[in-house]
Amino acid sequence: MGRIKTTSDAAVVEATFRVIHRLGPVRLTLAEVASEAGLAPATLLQRFGSKRGLLLAVAETAAGGADECFARARARHRSPMKALMTVLDEFASLADTPEALANHLAFLEIDLTDPDFHRLALENARRSIAGYKALLDGAVRAGELSRCNTGRLARAISSLAGGSLLNWAILREGSAKKFLQRDVALLLAPLLSWRQRGP
Repeated sequence: MGRIKTTSDAAVVEATFRVIHRLGPVRLTLAEVASEAGLAPATLLQRFGSKRGLLLAVAETAAGGADECFARARARHRSPMKALMTVLDEFASLADTPEALANHLAFLEIDLTDPDFHRLALENARRSIAGYKALLDGAVRAGELSRCNTGRLARAISSLAGGSLLNWAILREGSAKKFLQRDVALLLAPLLSWRQRGP
């Protein structure tokens, strides 16, 4: 009979994400993650095999987390448009500081150059675009949004979200959340119903 894990793998992955947010994947060490998770570095090696194995676990969690993010937003808001903005707010939390965004962009470099990481990044991107499309379809059905090509619009929102955060990190005007909200609002403005536009 195996020993009961005092800290679950999910909790270790969350601790790793916090360290990435603070230090980035390059400066991250197993000792730093172990300290964050309240474990010994040897325990991390036993569970994940290596730093790369631990980072892959983070990438796998992120790929599966897209669906959960959209589900949380839909459960919180009846309005698909409000749910969409909630999803974007959560995405913007990656950029509470320009330095934190830089750390996540360093992980993106791994996603783009390592085939195992790219496979997971691609899955995450496809799930996110599908999530945006589902909310946009719901907004059209609810009369919040004019009929449009929701598939192309979902891809545009996905592209805009990443670029907007990068632009915010350079310009540093207000919060990343507000910066992204304004950019997406401008993109969607011509398609919003009069009820969404306000007086």
